[in-house]
Amino acid sequence: MTSVGCYYKKNCRICDSSALDKVVELTPSPPGNNFLLEGQLLSTKEEEFPLQLNFCNSCSHIQLGHVVDAGFLFQNGYSYVSATSTVFVNHLKDYADHIEKLFNLDQSSFIVDVGSNDGTCLKFFKEKGFKVLGVDPASEIAAVASRNGIETIDDFFSSSLAKQIVNDYGKADVITSHNACAHIDDLGGVISGVADLLKDHGIFVMEVGYFVDVFANLWFDTIYHEHVDFHTVAPLVKLFEKYSMEMIRVERISPQGGLIRVFAQKKGGLNAIHKSVAELIKLETSLGLNMPETLKGFEREINRLRDKFKSLILKLKQEGKSIAAFGAPTKATTLCYHFGIGRNEIDFIVDDNPLKQGLLSPGKHIPVYSSLKIYEKKPDFLLILAWNFAESIIRAHQRFSDEGGLFILPMPEPLILKP
Repeated sequence: MTSVGCYYKKNCRICDSSALDKVVELTPSPPGNNFLLEGQLLSTKEEEFPLQLNFCNSCSHIQLGHVVDAGFLFQNGYSYVSATSTVFVNHLKDYADHIEKLFNLDQSSFIVDVGSNDGTCLKFFKEKGFKVLGVDPASEIAAVASRNGIETIDDFFSSSLAKQIVNDYGKADVITSHNACAHIDDLGGVISGVADLLKDHGIFVMEVGYFVDVFANLWFDTIYHEHVDFHTVAPLVKLFEKYSMEMIRVERISPQGGLIRVFAQKKGGLNAIHKSVAELIKLETSLGLNMPETLKGFEREINRLRDKFKSLILKLKQEGKSIAAFGAPTKATTLCYHFGIGRNEIDFIVDDNPLKQGLLSPGKHIPVYSSLKIYEKKPDFLLILAWNFAESIIRAHQRFSDEGGLFILPMPEPLILKP
């Protein structure tokens, strides 16, 4: 145990098997959202925690080996805010339209969002006239949502909280969750709570990162302490079955880089099981994601990418080039630590999230500014750490290219983008 609180997960979060193999090991790092003020450096001990992926030989689930205390990760100045990404806001608006049409929701429908963040998703449902409720443990962000008219319970979602919501608000027609179910240690408790909270013919819609895309694109930086699970369809089918639910449909989407949108209902519900479920399980098997040897090969590819990336950055620095970075997402901490990138390589980071501006990056202490700093300092290169938003970043900063600057993408292969 550390002073923050970290333990080793000995059993599979899906099937409880202890038949786990270590398949990927990255460089230990501090939590990726643990940004600091300059004045905190002397008084704050930044603990680094292992980053290790384990594979379940019983159900093929992939999970983080070491689990850091969730209260520290999500209730200690958590700084991710949905509304700062125009791409993601547009995705959530389209999502609300899609769900309304797909399940013929009407004005009496009650929508609950698990991990609701600043309420951006629920705002679009509320504008349609639906009754909405958010649940999120990030106290400050939940308070912002409530002030903006999206009632939000400041807590971790669980079976006991689900029962409380039923008592206070009634059962839900739709429960949604966006990128939250990869963060939850007690995943079974969440699905149990979903089953308790849903109406008999209600629908649970869960968006999570899809490990198929992580694997295929070498997106290893999505491995960080807030992500305790790395999902594929086959193990999730088994998880729902444990709680008398069934997966009925899966859609592959990509607003934040390789997601699946999973639809589930209580067993024997109104909806037939769509062919997409079997198709994606077949794809996962064809890629070998049901075998630990495949994941060990993934680790070797990550380290090959690391060596290639470091060679590129070293060459640019030897040529006297200046490099800044765009984006301070959580995953940037994993990349900087495993690739050995710090203030000697990166002069500064810019990010559109005002909660991160004026702070120093976790562990590496690279200063974070608004994007205005690009045009003040005029670096030769911009390394896009928020690579999942690369297209919109490049489009928004055409001026940087017009003035002779070049963008660098770190993966799936290091690439300097030519104008």
